Amino acid sequence: MRIGQSVLKLACLDGQPEIFYSIQGEGRTAGTPSVFIRTSLCNLHCIWCDTDYTWNWEGTPFVHENDARPGYRKFDKKTWIKRCSIEEVVERVLAYPARNVVLTGGEPLMQQSALVALMHRLRQCDASYRFEVETNGTLLPRAEFEAVIDQYNVSPKLTNSNNPARLRERPAVYFYFARNLKAYFKFVVAQPSDVQEVLCLQERYGIAAEKIWLMPEGSTRQKLAHRRRWLVEVCKIHGFCYTDRLHVQIWGNRKGV
Repeated sequence: MRIGQSVLKLACLDGQPEIFYSIQGEGRTAGTPSVFIRTSLCNLHCIWCDTDYTWNWEGTPFVHENDARPGYRKFDKKTWIKRCSIEEVVERVLAYPARNVVLTGGEPLMQQSALVALMHRLRQCDASYRFEVETNGTLLPRAEFEAVIDQYNVSPKLTNSNNPARLRERPAVYFYFARNLKAYFKFVVAQPSDVQEVLCLQERYGIAAEKIWLMPEGSTRQKLAHRRRWLVEVCKIHGFCYTDRLHVQIWGNRKGV
């Protein structure tokens, strides 16, 4: 493996790659101190995405709910992507005390080879490193990626994302993760009708209830509070797990936290 020649395309904030130390805000390991590595590029384009600076490039036709916000504009691809060597990323990650690393995006599985090299290199430094990946559930992991990842946080997109079904629902990928002991599903729910969509997907792909987390859609504390009240009751009825968005509760809708 030619580790030194691998390059990662990462989200860029103020000229620096978006690598930061925080707590996992969502899902099965919520509350765990973690180092986040945010990759750039995505193969889906969610209308409510709060990391649209990883894909909503100037000249693209994609729609975002922020289009109605005064002053909002699409992003300059050259400005918002930082190309980093594996060694540069390793140096930044080692500066933090946490050994849980969250590979997020964008869609990290678009850069599997470089991420595999990164995970191997970090484990050479410390064998206790543990890796989670946030994925939209449309791309199959390669064998070499499967061999080194510890946890998949699979967040398939529903109709509320504004992605067409042919892009957001890939049956082979659903079946793969439904049967993978490392995988947990996290569905973003905005309204009660979304729950019926989740139930249909659960039945279609045989996803065990204990592998499903429901999370309210929202990038403000007010939206989360409103949706949390009824979504918790849905989880109780169907035996699903509930996850909030702890980072939004603590810091609000900020980047790099």
